[in-house]
Amino acid sequence: MNPSKCAFGVTSGKFLEFIIRQQGIEFEKAKIDAILRMLEPRNIYELKSLQGKLVYLRRFISNLVSRCQPFSRLMKKDVPFEWDAACNKVFKSIKSYLMKPPVFVAPNLGRSLILYVAAHEHFVGILLVQKNHEGKENDLY
Repeated sequence: MNPSKCAFGVTSGKFLEFIIRQQGIEFEKAKIDAILRMLEPRNIYELKSLQGKLVYLRRFISNLVSRCQPFSRLMKKDVPFEWDAACNKVFKSIKSYLMKPPVFVAPNLGRSLILYVAAHEHFVGILLVQKNHEGKENDLY
């Protein structure tokens, strides 16, 4: 272990570009701001840049694959890049979602776990949650 890279007795810290706190795991505000500042992609290169940023945050954006379905059409070879209303709607919904991002928390022993499963022809999605003392469901990591 390199002592200059260790932190002891801290309440929060940055680890692999994520913020680790007692309340849970969050991602850096700068990562969200980079997406929120983006304008609608005008070409495939800007769309790839957006998708790269979203992939980095994929653990925090529920249902990302199906949300970004309209973008997939634009990524196909020999398809002209035409940003339409469906793409715009997805882009705005992702930005809106990122305004209040979720925080992943550690499970609380003694409380029941809830597993949500969504199955589709091409993918399966799961979410593990636990109700907190207020009755609100928290995503678990």
